Formats: sequence, C-alpha cells, structure tokens
Amino acid sequence: MPDRITEKDIHDAQAAWADAVVTVGRFRADRAACVRTASDALDRLYAFDETEVLFKPTRAVERPFRHCRAGALSYFVGGDPEFPEDTGFALQPWREVRFENARLRIDEHGAVAMGHYHFTGVDDQVLTVEYTLGYRPSGDGSPRIFLHHSSLPYPA
Repeated sequence: MPDRITEKDIHDAQAAWADAVVTVGRFRADRAACVRTASDALDRLYAFDETEVLFKPTRAVERPFRHCRAGALSYFVGGDPEFPEDTGFALQPWREVRFENARLRIDEHGAVAMGHYHFTGVDDQVLTVEYTLGYRPSGDGSPRIFLHHSSLPYPA
C-alpha cells in the first residue's frame, strides 16, 4: 500500500465515481441491475466496510445526513421506505459527470477534495453541485470516500 494518496489517485477515484453514476442511470429500466451496479460502486468507492462514512447528499431534506450504507444506496437508486424522499439521483439519467476541483488537500492520513461537479443530462441540461469529499487509503491502497457532502450552490 502506498504511504500517501496521490493527486492521481483522487482523479482516478473521481472518474470512477462519475462513471458509476452514469452507468447506474443506463440501467434505469432494470431495477435489479441499478441496485447491483450502485451497490458495487458503494463497496468499491466508499469506506463503509472500514469506518463510519459521513454522507450528506444534495437533494435530501427529510433525512439530510446519512450514516449508513443503506442511506447512501437509497439516495442513488431510491426505493427504500426508510428514505421515502429518495427518487434515485443516479437514475436521472446522466450522460456525463465532470469534476472541477477547487482545492485538494493531501496529507499522511488521506485527502480532501472540494469543488464543483457538473452533471450533464441526456437533454444536455447541466446541474452544477458543490462537493467536499474526504478520502482515506483502503486496505488495497485505493482511496475510499469517508466524507461525502454535496449541496446546490446558494442562489445569487
């Protein structure tokens, strides 16, 4: 395992996250495939099996803070009665997700990235969201998300 997460590791993790969100939406007609794809992405990209994950999704009002894997899965694919407001953010579907890091902070414990991600729908409409993602090295050396906070920009 590398001593530290690198900037390239963060860019790779962000690309994998973006790809996962787009892929889940491609399967929207097949509920089982959506859940399976999103579950695999959570296992691969988040640190739920290693530590508590602090997850604050963009469009959640009733239960805006999620501390469990089920809450994160529900946000991406919906359908969990414990989180009735979730309609499945990844089911939009999105054609592309592009990260624009405003700042990366990397140290011996992990990394934090903040900035905007831009979600382009199949209708070419773009939704810009602000994020802060905290990463820690996993047992296999890849960065895993332990902090996910995203929100819509404050209207001017």
